[in-house]
Amino acid sequence: MVDAFLLVGWPYLALVTAAVAGYRGARRGRLTWTSRSSQFLEDRRLLWGSGPWHVGILLVLAGHAAALSAPGIWAALLAAPGAVVVVETTGIGAALLALVGLAALLWRRVTDGRVQAVTSSADLAVLAVLLVQTLLGLAMAATLPFGSVWSTGTVVPYVWSLVTLSPQMDLVADLPALVKVHLAGAWLLVLLLPFTRLMHLLAVPIGYLWRPPQRVVWANPRRRPQAAAAAVQAEGRREFLKGGLGLAGAAGLMALGVLDKTLSFFRGPRSGDLEAESALLEKRLQRLQQTAEERQLELERQRHAMIPIARWAELSEGKGVYFIDYAMNPGLAFRGRDGLPLVLSAKCTHLGCTVGSQRDAGGRILCPCHISYFDVETGQPSAGAPARLPLPHLAWALVDTAGHVCVSQQPGAAVVGRVEPAVLSACSLYLVRPGVNPA
Repeated sequence: MVDAFLLVGWPYLALVTAAVAGYRGARRGRLTWTSRSSQFLEDRRLLWGSGPWHVGILLVLAGHAAALSAPGIWAALLAAPGAVVVVETTGIGAALLALVGLAALLWRRVTDGRVQAVTSSADLAVLAVLLVQTLLGLAMAATLPFGSVWSTGTVVPYVWSLVTLSPQMDLVADLPALVKVHLAGAWLLVLLLPFTRLMHLLAVPIGYLWRPPQRVVWANPRRRPQAAAAAVQAEGRREFLKGGLGLAGAAGLMALGVLDKTLSFFRGPRSGDLEAESALLEKRLQRLQQTAEERQLELERQRHAMIPIARWAELSEGKGVYFIDYAMNPGLAFRGRDGLPLVLSAKCTHLGCTVGSQRDAGGRILCPCHISYFDVETGQPSAGAPARLPLPHLAWALVDTAGHVCVSQQPGAAVVGRVEPAVLSACSLYLVRPGVNPA
């Protein structure tokens, strides 16, 4: 329920609220959009804060925009050797630069009396959210490296699913909580956009390039204080009602979308729609068949102390053979340099993805989900990989044509038995149930 709100409900609430408030601002208060620059009050510390912040955040946003707008081109560029390292290093450097500038701006707002006098609570809230977002981005870069690669298969399609009104929260539901909080913070900034000075980002003064020179004359109209106070009070009530109606409309639209999906799920296809009913029945049959196959595999593993994987002759040093272990997880079997099997789990210890079966020149296999390399001999992940735990090795046994166990090995133990190289080609590899002695 929490994931459904953070990953689906919260983004649509932020987008609808920002769209309604932004449209109203564009129609009625566009001339009031301003960054409320305080440079004339203090400009020395502003220079050391505004410059690094804008340079750093523009580089970070450019990287995000490139991945979102052209994920295919972005993935192709990152496929070049060394490109991922360059992109990650540049992104971390830009984020650090933005963090330094943002900290300087926040310190200036808090410590300078003249600047503090024109600082609102909304200004401090926006600076705090931006600071937290930058810190979260750096934390992700430190604990979940190579985000520029794995985000193209998770976060990018998730964002586009929201844009196309077909949300797929399962794309990011299994990601760490750090990523989900960072996404929620991004939608919070979208929500704050029309209510804070961030709105000036949408008011790029392009028309200033060709408009004729103008002379600005300040004038203060004389109004009675009582009339001005009454007008402000009446305007405040109207704005409160409009804001409440906007939020109610956003909640209503979100509720209608969720309600329609919920009713469609429980109601099923409408009566009389034979094609939809047939498609639903076919999906249910496929799920039942898949479940039956899985239960059959589980039953087979419960009845047997050893299950076949492959013939020894089918094993290779370069490419592993997939199989399903006793825990119904994927596994891989390789031929080691000594000719004996190497049997290990193929379930990545980071987020549970299935690792690749191709062994590279360094003796490693790759988890393509988040770029974690594992050594086949030891199961250990490479330094800096998102995965921290090794792939566990599994118990195995080589059985000859007569059904006798020739060689076996338990995880972390020495090899038991020996076999002549000429006999290996006639042997078959079996997976041994944990805790069972195959001898």
